[in-house]
Amino acid sequence: MTNNSFYIVDFETTGLSPDNGDRTIEVAALKIVNNKIVDQFQSLMNPGFEVSRRITSITGITNEMLEDAPNNASVIRQLADFLDGEFLVAHNAPFDNNFLKNELVKAKIKKSYQFTCSMRMARRAFPNSPNHKLVTLLEYRGIKHSDNLHRALADVKATYALWVDMNTVLAKMGGLKTLSFAEMKAYF
Repeated sequence: MTNNSFYIVDFETTGLSPDNGDRTIEVAALKIVNNKIVDQFQSLMNPGFEVSRRITSITGITNEMLEDAPNNASVIRQLADFLDGEFLVAHNAPFDNNFLKNELVKAKIKKSYQFTCSMRMARRAFPNSPNHKLVTLLEYRGIKHSDNLHRALADVKATYALWVDMNTVLAKMGGLKTLSFAEMKAYF
C-alpha cells in the first residue's frame, strides 16, 4: 500500500445494529490508489436467517439471492484479505464500522481499520445540500449514479464519485489540482 491508497467500503445489512442481532448480507469494496479505482471486491453473504420484506424493499436483495451465497465468516475472511491496508472510507462510516467489527469478531479475525466518513466530509464541503444522504449529495452535485443504490457495489462506486468531486472542490479552494488521501483526511 502506498500512502495515497485507501479503500471505500459499504455493507448492506438485515437492520440497523449488530447489537440487535442484525448481520451483513452484502459487502463491496474498492481499492483506490492515487484517486483511481485499481481493484474491487463484492459478495452477497448468507446471514443464516431470512431477510425481512422491508430490507428486501430497500436493497432489492431477496432470500432467494442469499440461499446459495457463502456464509458471513467466509466472505469476511475474503474481504480482510482484500483489504491489505488499514484506511477505509464509508458514507456514514460509524454504521459500516460497527458491522465490519462485528463480522470480524464473529469470524475470529483480529484486524482493525481506521475509518474516514465521507458523509461527515460532505457536511463540511457542501453545507447547503438539503441533506447529506448519498443520493441527495449525488443529485445536489450533478453526479451521475446507478439507480441501484442500496446495493453495496453501486454504493461504493457512488461514494467514490462523491469523493473525487469533494477532492476537486477542496483542491481548487487550495489552488491545487488534487489532494492526497492524507490531505483530504486532514481537512476534516
